Amino acid sequence: MTTSGFNDTEPKDRSLGASAAKGAAVTLAGQGLKFFLQFGGIVLLARLLDPTDFGLVAMVVSIVGVGEVLRDFGLSSAAIQAKNLTAQQKSNLFWINTTIGALLAIGCFAAAPLLATFFDEHRIQPIAQVLAITFLLSGITTQFRAGLARGMKFKKLAIADVAAQAIGLAVAIACALNGAGYWSMVVQQVVQSAAILLLCATFSRWLPSLPRRCDGMRALTSFGWNLMGAQLLQYASKNMDSVLIGRQFGAEPLGFYNRASQLVTSPLNQINVPASSVAIPVLSRISEDKIRYDRFIIRGQLCLMSAIVAIFMFIAAHSNAVVETLLGANWSESATFLGILALGATFQAASYATYWVFVSKGKTAALFRYAIISRVITVAILFAGIPWGATGVAVAYAAGLAVIWPLGLLWIHFVTDAPAYKMLTNGARTLVIYGVSAGVGAVTTQALTLERGLELSVGFLVMLASLALTVAVSKSYRSDIRDVIDIVRIIRKRAVK
Repeated sequence: MTTSGFNDTEPKDRSLGASAAKGAAVTLAGQGLKFFLQFGGIVLLARLLDPTDFGLVAMVVSIVGVGEVLRDFGLSSAAIQAKNLTAQQKSNLFWINTTIGALLAIGCFAAAPLLATFFDEHRIQPIAQVLAITFLLSGITTQFRAGLARGMKFKKLAIADVAAQAIGLAVAIACALNGAGYWSMVVQQVVQSAAILLLCATFSRWLPSLPRRCDGMRALTSFGWNLMGAQLLQYASKNMDSVLIGRQFGAEPLGFYNRASQLVTSPLNQINVPASSVAIPVLSRISEDKIRYDRFIIRGQLCLMSAIVAIFMFIAAHSNAVVETLLGANWSESATFLGILALGATFQAASYATYWVFVSKGKTAALFRYAIISRVITVAILFAGIPWGATGVAVAYAAGLAVIWPLGLLWIHFVTDAPAYKMLTNGARTLVIYGVSAGVGAVTTQALTLERGLELSVGFLVMLASLALTVAVSKSYRSDIRDVIDIVRIIRKRAVK
């Protein structure tokens, strides 16, 4: 039996596994540094700014952030997934993304007064107008990033991401210390976008040629169009919670909600983004080899979920202690939101591998149709939560994530030959095991009535003890742990090399 999807006896598997393992090692190291910076930024800025500052910026980002999906147009994934990509096709994609970014920048600037009216908050207008420039910067960056990912230049991508994050955070902290308030976060986003463009362009060592007609563009844009449609629907449903809270309840409640959301999405993205950047190119290359494909997708899902579900089940079980320890007692209202959103994040993590299947199999049209159905369901659930206030919206958001995970697996079962049932059973086992272990830790610490800092330490140790007991009595979980350990060992070896 093969110990992991990254370690096979066949030469092709070894070669591809080496690329995947090396890419994972580099990207995980980079994302670890990026996570440290981003998470540190959340903590530091929370102690320098107030909830209303975060709420104001969150109002703008929840709406104008949709432009990031439109700006990409799915063309970065189209370039990465394509079996062959000519120099002229790559240049044409660059100009398409740049043009879309410029149009969105103009549109965002012009629509800023409408956003201020929608939220009944005049301070939103200048924020949106300044953030408009990020669309143009990101549009120019898109194909430079895609080229690095397609060439599996993960080290350069990691350096660019970490450096840009560090520069943006340093500027934001400096501004906050000088009393800039919410403008600190606005400037942070602009500086970070400019830095990532400069670094990716430098590392790419590529300049686009002038656009002109060439074969193959229809297939690329068709792939991108369907993926963009799916991502647009996904974005709308994932950010509707912030829009509803900001519109219905104001900037301050949204500020508390936003900090809880950031404590969840920050580690979630730092794990998912590098995992997807490695998994999708590798899976795309072996999409027609069912045995190898199934092995990679199952192990990939297992590794991703083992990391994410363990973290967020623990956070959900000790949300009050996490908020007071990291953000301070003034942010205690965020604790309820954090516990709810952390539970939702575990189901979101389970859905990532489903997305890998859609993209790597080239089934973006099916992904678009699935997104229409699933996102309509989640938005409907969100609106149903409004009568119960911001907490009701948070519960509805988490419930929507729990619903669309099995729906996505059912969908790929019908449109691909991916092992959907195995993905369901493995994922469910992971959710149950870590959920029960975290729950045992929470019950134990509550019974002991410990101080917040001590609660986290004891809760963690109890959770580990519960997992150790599960290893002893569950053969399936022992097999999962062996696979995870083997994959981590391979990644570490590649990192050393």
